[in-house]
Amino acid sequence: QVQLVESGGELVQPGGSLRLSCAASGFSIIDFEMGWFRQAPGKERELVAQISTSGKTVNYGDFVKGRFTISRDNDKNTVSLQMNSLKPEDTAVYYCNGQRNWPPDEFWGQGTQVTVSS
Repeated sequence: QVQLVESGGELVQPGGSLRLSCAASGFSIIDFEMGWFRQAPGKERELVAQISTSGKTVNYGDFVKGRFTISRDNDKNTVSLQMNSLKPEDTAVYYCNGQRNWPPDEFWGQGTQVTVSS
């Protein structure tokens, strides 16, 4: 059974840090571009960060501004997102995503809630 399982979301104070993890099972992420997306209440899902299959190319949403770092471990079949200097506007459900160009395939996790509040 193919699964992406996120963990690490919780309530944190503004300025704090969190590390989100995504564990893949039922498939190997080695051929997949992996990413994190987020969706806040009443807003559309948006890209947070994406990392290429080799890990050499990363893309971040404009709002990240150097605060987050995405990484992957193909041997452990995991992807992580280190988030620093968190702001209340970072509050959202964070989803792990895997995309493969060929043969085309895409997987989503169930999401993990991140709440930034004092």
